[in-house]
Amino acid sequence: MFGRSIKLFSLFGFDVKIDISWLILAFLITWSLADGLFPYYFKDLSAATYWWMGVFGALGLFFSIVFHEISHSLVARRFGLPIKGITLFVFGGVAHMEQEPPSAKAEFLMAIAGPGSSILLGLFLFAVRTVARLGAWPLPVSGVIGYLAFINLILAGFNLIPAFPLDGGRVLRSALWKWKGNIGWATRVSSRIGTVFGFVLIAMGVIQFFSGNLIGGIWWFMIGMFLQNAARMSYQQLMTRQALEGESISNLMIRDPVTVTPALSIKELVEEYIYKYHYKMFPVVDGERLVGCVNTRQIGKVPRDQWMQKNVGDVATVCSNDNTIDPKTEIIKVLSLMNRTGNSRLMVVEGDKLVGLIALKDIMNFLSIKLDLEPSGE
Repeated sequence: MFGRSIKLFSLFGFDVKIDISWLILAFLITWSLADGLFPYYFKDLSAATYWWMGVFGALGLFFSIVFHEISHSLVARRFGLPIKGITLFVFGGVAHMEQEPPSAKAEFLMAIAGPGSSILLGLFLFAVRTVARLGAWPLPVSGVIGYLAFINLILAGFNLIPAFPLDGGRVLRSALWKWKGNIGWATRVSSRIGTVFGFVLIAMGVIQFFSGNLIGGIWWFMIGMFLQNAARMSYQQLMTRQALEGESISNLMIRDPVTVTPALSIKELVEEYIYKYHYKMFPVVDGERLVGCVNTRQIGKVPRDQWMQKNVGDVATVCSNDNTIDPKTEIIKVLSLMNRTGNSRLMVVEGDKLVGLIALKDIMNFLSIKLDLEPSGE
């Protein structure tokens, strides 16, 4: 769903990041406010004033979305759910949960916290705007405050639409979950509603586009596509979590992986190991002790004419929490680590001894077989 993100700051222990796509949204919002909305409602101000209003309006929207997502995260923390952080992207923001809520009640309270906080913030800002008007504050200031009050109520209203994974869709899922006692079924139903709503937005976008509202039509179309994709992915992620829940590495790891020594030359590694076994990563052992690993990305940085002079020990990566895992770790946590680091093969270690290797393709094969034999979510 996301591309490259940049960490901005930490708030209440949560890392707040922006996806590169949000910079596009920030520019579009600033431009539309400075060149459209503010000149329409507030006449005869200078162009520079409109642009400053646009900048502060965009910044206010940024902090409004952060406030919305922080509210979700604080409630999640109250129920013991780990939140990796918050990322703002082109369609809003998301709090990254590492697992599903423990109960329908937790799901409901977490979901409603976001829209509830936006409504409260919107009402507070309307009160501030009233004070600003009575106190004869500068028109640009009260204008921006009024815009932010209105946009927070719009943010709350849109998120309350019962289309998963919007907050309203999560409220619906919590109700279905409470009714049937089956989170898989509840997710499947609410995801389908989210998919249908995505189709509606896409259709609205097409109608708007051919009616002459080109920009509006494109936005509705893109939001509809995003919502469809998010609904489908959310359901797939839940099914994956349920299928792998409680599964440990021991049944899936390769117990006698192919290893190499630090003294092996790069040329020998390539010709006698990589081309023979077709693996992209090999553990590096010195006697009985694991000292690190070497992969094709590292080898690619070494000029070919130096392959005979350099050996594995010169380029190997030392053992760390990014490339090693304990044999008692659950598979779902292994997948999370692989996703975070981009490593498709991890070394399974006890102390400084290599006991096995776990590969992403083996996990995916196991998942496919288990879903065929034990379908869930009905």
